[in-house]
Amino acid sequence: MRRTRANPWPYVLVAPAVVAIGLVLGYPVVRNVVMSFQDYGLRELIRGGASFVGLDNYAELLTDGTFWGVVVRTLAFTAIDVVLIMVLSTLVALMINALGRVLRFGVMAGLVVVWATPIIAATTIWQWLFQSERGVVNATLVALGLDRFDGYSWLAHGPAAFAMLVLLIVWQSVPFAALTLYAGLTTVPHELFEAARIDGASGFRLFRSVTFPILRPLFGLITSLEVIWVFKAFAQIWAVTQGGPDDATTTLPVYAYQVAQSLHRYGLSGAISVVTVVMLTLLLLVYFRQTLRQEGDR
Repeated sequence: MRRTRANPWPYVLVAPAVVAIGLVLGYPVVRNVVMSFQDYGLRELIRGGASFVGLDNYAELLTDGTFWGVVVRTLAFTAIDVVLIMVLSTLVALMINALGRVLRFGVMAGLVVVWATPIIAATTIWQWLFQSERGVVNATLVALGLDRFDGYSWLAHGPAAFAMLVLLIVWQSVPFAALTLYAGLTTVPHELFEAARIDGASGFRLFRSVTFPILRPLFGLITSLEVIWVFKAFAQIWAVTQGGPDDATTTLPVYAYQVAQSLHRYGLSGAISVVTVVMLTLLLLVYFRQTLRQEGDR
């Protein structure tokens, strides 16, 4: 049989996008990895000629107690945020699914507005809410009888600043997760709910035995995306606290930026970035492996 000639046009059409991604994303990643093996400081940035130092940057990093403190803080920040995001998003999605058409449209419109608000703009609004003198949060807490929040500075106390940033990330993340979960809920057949209700299943039992098993892959996907989103969060933290007070809100992306901009040790900062990507990849691989194992046992 005569071999058919391959059509080159699909590859030609995709080529510009592949080249653009390679230039915009691929080159910086490769350059960062190379830099992590170099003694790259301010002088090398200006004059060039950085020398390779092998694994010295990684050795210095992995033996630094400050780095491991930042790692623990980043993992705690990510875990708290992702748990709150998934719980609240699930509750909001279930609420939207139970509302009437008018209320459903209003709630979804509000979520879309929050989701579409630029990160820095939303962060600025959040700073206004938690302002010490005229902030809505402090005024509300004082009105509820908590007088100790009169003029309370959230940014002057480490735990308070940490909690403030946790709530900020949750607020910005819930709309996407909630709307995605609601879209998944609309695909669950109503006959399954009706049959379960006839058998006397409660609302929680319906979710545990019907909704969650069907939407388990969707829950896994959203959880993975939220882990990535929270783990690499930088703009919100830097705009609000810049890692302070006393490094209470310094996470790995912020720490890498501080090392690069304050100490001008770009090679060490590159090593921090590489370790961050490796840690995030390992976390996701462990999660995916556990998810696939659970799917195989079913």
